[in-house]
Amino acid sequence: MELEFQVQNVKCQGCASAIRAGLGQHPQVREVQVDVPAGRVTVATSGDVRGELSGMLRELGYPEKA
Repeated sequence: MELEFQVQNVKCQGCASAIRAGLGQHPQVREVQVDVPAGRVTVATSGDVRGELSGMLRELGYPEKA
């Protein structure tokens, strides 16, 4: 399953690395891609964990755009 998030505060590759490392800790996450200019995070997962990942992004300082 592929989940896509439009997030705030992504400004550089350091931000992208923090997102990849943070979401990568979730046991169902297989791959995380971050498009810095677009503020888009795409996550390949083995299940529908959108709510959990959205919460993790918020805790990392990258909340979803309203």
